[in-house]
This record gives sequence, structure tokens and C-alpha cells, in this order.
Amino acid sequence: MKTLEQTNVETVNQFIEAFWNQSELESVDRFLTDDYQELSYQSKEGLKKFAATTLEAFPDKRYTVEEIIGQGDKVLVRMTVKGTHQGMFFGTAPTGNTIDVTLYRQYRVVDGKIAEHRGWIDMVSMWSQIRGN
Repeated sequence: MKTLEQTNVETVNQFIEAFWNQSELESVDRFLTDDYQELSYQSKEGLKKFAATTLEAFPDKRYTVEEIIGQGDKVLVRMTVKGTHQGMFFGTAPTGNTIDVTLYRQYRVVDGKIAEHRGWIDMVSMWSQIRGN
């Protein structure tokens, strides 16, 4: 029998694969609670909008979980995103440069669904890589 932590880690892994890697933006309905709190992108719609912007700018993007830890209802993730800048990204025209950036995410999982998310991405490195500095 799986522990709560193992089940929560599986849920987060499945969400990352479906939403971020397969770009199934409507999977939020399957993975997120009705009262979901999005602390990085303000709302479910904000999350989907950011994901769509990222997909347009980096159509070959791939998120890789480097480390994932479950404790109680919290799941902490360290992952990387790699991709090629091929579309507009917050006003910056495509450069063709590749990115390899670290992200940290904290999820709270309740009854098998993600109830809260907060995160951090190394935007300094990302912009430096996009611009080729």
C-alpha cells in the first residue's frame, strides 16, 4: 500500500508530465481542486496563460524532475526546463538560443488533487541564456 507521500508525489509527477510536458492545459480540471490557490501566477487562468506563453516561445520545451520530496500534504520539486527560444517571450523576439533553467515548486495536495502551488524560477539565468549574454 502506498503512503500518502508516495501518492502525492505521483499526483505531482503526473501533473508536470500532462500540463507542462504534454501541454494539456485543460488537465488543470483533472489535477487541481476547485478552490486551488495559485501563488505564482495568481489563478488557474494565469497558470494556463503562462504555460501557453511558454509553449509559444519554447515549443520544444521539456521539464525534467531532478528531485522530488513528499512530506505530509506538501510536495517539493526541483526541476529543469530546457528548450529553444523560437517564439515571442514577454516582448522578446525569437533568438534561437537554448535555455537550461532550474525551477523550484511547492505543491500542497489534498485528497489526490493539487490545492496550492508556489514556485521560483531562475529568471536571471533564463534571460541571460535567451539573450546570449
